[in-house]
Amino acid sequence: MDKTASGWINGFLGILIFSGSLPATRVAVMEFDPVFLTAARAAIAGLLGLALLTAFREKRPERGDLLSLAIVALGVVVGFPLLTALALEYITSAHSIVFIGLLPLATAIFGVLRGGERPQPAFWLFSCLGSALVAGFAATQGLSVSPIGDLLMLAAIVVCGLGYAEGGKLSRKLGGWQVISWALVLSLPIMLALTFVTMPLSLRGIGDAAWVGFTYVSLFSMLIGFVFWYRGLAQGGIAAVGQLQLLQPFFGLALAAGLLREQVSASMLVVTIAVVLCVAGAKKFAR
Repeated sequence: MDKTASGWINGFLGILIFSGSLPATRVAVMEFDPVFLTAARAAIAGLLGLALLTAFREKRPERGDLLSLAIVALGVVVGFPLLTALALEYITSAHSIVFIGLLPLATAIFGVLRGGERPQPAFWLFSCLGSALVAGFAATQGLSVSPIGDLLMLAAIVVCGLGYAEGGKLSRKLGGWQVISWALVLSLPIMLALTFVTMPLSLRGIGDAAWVGFTYVSLFSMLIGFVFWYRGLAQGGIAAVGQLQLLQPFFGLALAAGLLREQVSASMLVVTIAVVLCVAGAKKFAR
């Protein structure tokens, strides 16, 4: 299979998995403290990542790779999970998912700054158009819901875009699952300590739905999804494959409506469909 095609397939699988992250987080933070949820999911995934690295006898990253791994950890292990968990205390997952439409632009910008990629000018037109549609929706409806929640989501998008681009660049050298595993291991001591410090006094009252959300974000959102996502970014290009994130709101809204019974307005659907149409144009001019 062509390397670029393989990159798009892996990237698409990663986005499918990530689409469940915000609905799952929304369910989990209804009964778990956001800081505990962030630390615990990273600690569980970190222990699994350590087991994988040990089982496959992966060699340790070089000293020059540590800064990049730290950026990945700060972006996708700590920053995005914590900021979204905090945001979802103020807004619904359906509302937060619309902000994911800004991630392709953030990822592409950091792909240029950190990955050395140079998309064609027309690429930026399509990418900015999709992001503008999302930003316009947030400005007309999001601020009336919760300014705090929206600002937290915007901050989450910035750090996530950086973590995606940095991880995609480093995956060309270390491999996709190795990058996220080493980033998780790097943050493991702090996340383990934080897990025990913030752990609830009793877990008996936690409902089944919260545990399902907790399990999903710990296994799929924090580790398994990145196996496909970072491989896709490395194979197909950070800026190009990153545009697949424009599809994530569509899948996420479907999950929010189907599983959480959250209201999905007509305007949400219009914005989501519009940004999805930008994927084809951005893909064509990504290189």
